Amino acid sequence: MRDYKKEYKDYHAKPEQISNRAQRNKARGMLEKEGVVHKGDGKDVDHKRPLSKGGATTRSNIVAKPASANRSFKRTSTGAMK
Repeated sequence: MRDYKKEYKDYHAKPEQISNRAQRNKARGMLEKEGVVHKGDGKDVDHKRPLSKGGATTRSNIVAKPASANRSFKRTSTGAMK
């Protein structure tokens, strides 16, 4: 059985993850203000250059995508993202 409290304590509560979550929420808020996305519309806000690879949460780096397109990534033979 999955231990959510332990998972939060060991991973989600780390300062880096809190910062990343805040950046993702900021990006979604930016597009919501513009009317591009709405709650429950099935769209994700995608960073063109991911935060993990040095991308920023600026209007020029974010785009709305269908969840099905944003949550599937090309993978290498080892399972890592390309």
